[in-house]
Amino acid sequence: MKKLVLFLLCGMVTVRTIAQQTQKPMLYGSNWMAITGKPMAATAGSMIFQQGGNAVDAACAMLAATCTMWDTLSWGGETQALIYNPKTGKVIAINAMGIAPTGATVEFFKSKGYNFPPEYGPLAATTPGTPGGLIYMLSQYGTMSLGQVLAPAMHMAAGYAIEAQAANSIERDKERIKTWPYSKKVFLTHPGEKREAPEAGEIFVQKELLATLTKMVEAEKEALKKGKNRKDALMAAYDRFYKGDIAREFVRGSKEQGGLITMEDLAKWKPVEEAPLSTNYKGIQVYKLQQWTQGPMLLQALNILENFNLKEMGYNSPKYIHTVYQAMNMAFADRDFYYGDPNQTPNEPMKGLLSKDYAKQRAALIQFEKNDAKIGPGDPYPFQGQKNPYLNLLKSRGFEIDTTKRNFAPKHDLGNYTPKAIYEDRLWRGTTSIEAADKEGWVVSVTPSGGWLPACIAGNTGIGMSQRMQSFVLDSTLNPFNVVAPGKRPRVTLSPSLFLKDGKPYVSAAVQGGDTQDQNLLQFFLNMAEFGMTVQKATEAANFNTNQLWLSLGGSKTADRAPKAGQILLNSNTKEEVRTALKNMGYILSFGDRTSGPINAIYFDRAHGTLWGGSSNHGEDYGIGW
Repeated sequence: MKKLVLFLLCGMVTVRTIAQQTQKPMLYGSNWMAITGKPMAATAGSMIFQQGGNAVDAACAMLAATCTMWDTLSWGGETQALIYNPKTGKVIAINAMGIAPTGATVEFFKSKGYNFPPEYGPLAATTPGTPGGLIYMLSQYGTMSLGQVLAPAMHMAAGYAIEAQAANSIERDKERIKTWPYSKKVFLTHPGEKREAPEAGEIFVQKELLATLTKMVEAEKEALKKGKNRKDALMAAYDRFYKGDIAREFVRGSKEQGGLITMEDLAKWKPVEEAPLSTNYKGIQVYKLQQWTQGPMLLQALNILENFNLKEMGYNSPKYIHTVYQAMNMAFADRDFYYGDPNQTPNEPMKGLLSKDYAKQRAALIQFEKNDAKIGPGDPYPFQGQKNPYLNLLKSRGFEIDTTKRNFAPKHDLGNYTPKAIYEDRLWRGTTSIEAADKEGWVVSVTPSGGWLPACIAGNTGIGMSQRMQSFVLDSTLNPFNVVAPGKRPRVTLSPSLFLKDGKPYVSAAVQGGDTQDQNLLQFFLNMAEFGMTVQKATEAANFNTNQLWLSLGGSKTADRAPKAGQILLNSNTKEEVRTALKNMGYILSFGDRTSGPINAIYFDRAHGTLWGGSSNHGEDYGIGW
């Protein structure tokens, strides 16, 4: 009897151990999956699926809902997406990044004493991209009307129970918010009281935003009444936002507060459908957005790492960490100097940068006994049969090593947080991710952003303006491809991913976190492809982050963004022997409890025809499957 009891207890322990391998459960579905950074927004996606919408419809609904919640983005920000079209078997890239407005020149910003465009306010704003991007995706690849996919967001704008994270962000940033009259009116619901922001759980009402969304839906309905087809009706809503009364009020409100955006800027801007960039890693085709994002950095890192046996090194062993860290540094050095808007001149050397031969050359530079503190951009031009026109610029640029001046997190994420919490807050704020898939085979991966708290609202539109201008540079020695100019898109950190195996979706994934996005996505992918982790375990697994790169966000001075050579963020559970080995290689160690996300992802189980959802345990990210 004792033996039987012991056996049963052992069995219970085994089951419990397996169940506790991840802090959040795996999501399973056979019909659809909706995952995003906010539970309420995931619910919005599930509502659309239940009404018969496809993954594009659901992604648009989740995008609208997260924009209405403000904490990580708003309606005046930017959107980009990778979409797998099961009808063609192709991956499509959507570029809905706004552009620098009229008057946004190097001379203008330098005359105001800036080393980079500002982090906050009207002068930080590119033209809004999200409304146009949402409408474009919906019109081309969705099935529903704008009124249907905006319905959850419109209900929220009429009043929803605001979550603590957004409410506390408003209170923390209220002094800055008070400098913008339209933001003050919307966000500070208790003016003059000790706490002027909404309380957690309070019904937060956005009358102006609701009116704006209503106008867009009305334009669609009126066009349908006149006999217009679905796409033309959606374009009527688009035109009302970018050319009609919404645009006029947006421009008026921006200019009143010192902004540069004009009616012509809004009318000229359009979302762009473009071919994604890709590479093949051991039989898996990896897709990223073009070089106006940091996405190709992940492709470059994979090309370098393909030259090593990572599995043999062992997950997060000193040699593995060192090798991946060095590969990331090399890819980031190229990102920092060569990436920019592909629709502007000069043209970026992407063929050379993504060459496997170039990657082999870079891989051969890795020093396995120590961190290379001086690794800089390589020369990809010979690998596309050209001579590098910027060799002299590279020599004059040098490589600034800074280990004392800069915080690990961009200033826009610091708030009043203690140093211990700074990095965690950085992971949670400023962007979100959206993953959607359906039984038909549509897959959508999005990393929308911009207009996060504290946001400057443009007039009586309820629309928060983007802060993405800060990702431009004013000095060509930092990056000749990313110098600010009117009509140009900045090189941004936003970076969804799609992975195909045998020509079919294998994994879709995205993550928030500024310059850490492709670091975490790279390791997430290797966790699955090299170490056989499930999608949920891979989202939670301990990663590490390099800070040997130029920050894309935060800080108005060059020193605020300069690389910290050798600085590495490790998980607090890192073993002592690993810490010692890395210190001996010249690394400067810092630690955090959360270093891997928040990643959201979907794995496609071809054997069973089912969807497996992974949603990070690091923030408010949430998913629903059916």
